[in-house]
Amino acid sequence: MKNLFYIFSALLLLSACGDNTKKQTPTRKTITKQQVAVPEFNSDSAYMFIEKQVAFGPRVPNTIEHANCAQFIYDKLKDYSDTALIQNFKTRAYNNEVLNGKNIIGSFNPENGNRILLCAHWDTRPYADYDLDPDNHQKPIDGANDGGSGVGVLLEIARQINLSKPGIGVDIIFFDVEDYGPPQELQMYGSNFWGLGSQYWSQNLHDPDYVARYGILLDMVGATDATFLMEGHSMLYAAGILKKVWTIGNRLGYTQYFLFDSAGYIDDDHKYVNEITKIPTIDIIHLESESSGSSFFEHWHTLGDTMDKIDKETLKAVGQTLLTVIYEEK
Repeated sequence: MKNLFYIFSALLLLSACGDNTKKQTPTRKTITKQQVAVPEFNSDSAYMFIEKQVAFGPRVPNTIEHANCAQFIYDKLKDYSDTALIQNFKTRAYNNEVLNGKNIIGSFNPENGNRILLCAHWDTRPYADYDLDPDNHQKPIDGANDGGSGVGVLLEIARQINLSKPGIGVDIIFFDVEDYGPPQELQMYGSNFWGLGSQYWSQNLHDPDYVARYGILLDMVGATDATFLMEGHSMLYAAGILKKVWTIGNRLGYTQYFLFDSAGYIDDDHKYVNEITKIPTIDIIHLESESSGSSFFEHWHTLGDTMDKIDKETLKAVGQTLLTVIYEEK
């Protein structure tokens, strides 16, 4: 999934200050909180949604496991959203194989022109090419975190939105064929081999007139002690949105997850959404700082990306932060 490039320049963090005059009374803050009723994110439910996906087996395009999981995700999204559809498409992989892709899309409050986009990829890597055992390099992964976690969080958010409508329109897109890039042994680093579903959607919007104020991509958001750094493309295209989300996460007490540290540029789905649709989109993605750069979570693209790596506290941190972003949006 994604290539990791050079480290982004150091970020200047914004801070706000105010005085304690009588004009800024605690009453005003109290009223604001009462007006915004943010649902409680259920991490048990999100965990169950991940478990359901993993139970199908690796969700590799052109397999029965992939088709069965697509139907499960679509059925859930159809239950929760006002409208749902599957955007079927064909695309060529790095090896010239034709893949049958399915972008799964659900919309809430479709008549509301004030919209935000939430997205994740739902397919899984056909190669465990970063596994420590070379004999596993041609085996597909479970993708509990890499693929499953983002979908699980967003399905739970969809369930919550169905129970309590926010004041804005929301679209959830599960991109397909994100992770079918070449195995590392081939040394093929062209970025356009990745994110094929998001590239297709960005060039063929499900609604030709579709517009969103901004987007948020989730990728690998379920591992224990996950850290989310401020990724390069997110800062380049949507710095204000990134800082807003990180500030809300920290306000809610999730300071150990949402770190105000710069990271490299990741060729993830949000890159194509930004470059092609011009919708400013950020990536909440597990990155770990190192002296030489940033790395993905320990079991990335290995057979170890299994359900036992999923932590409900991490799911809660991401899900509650996103729900707060949605329901506080004007």
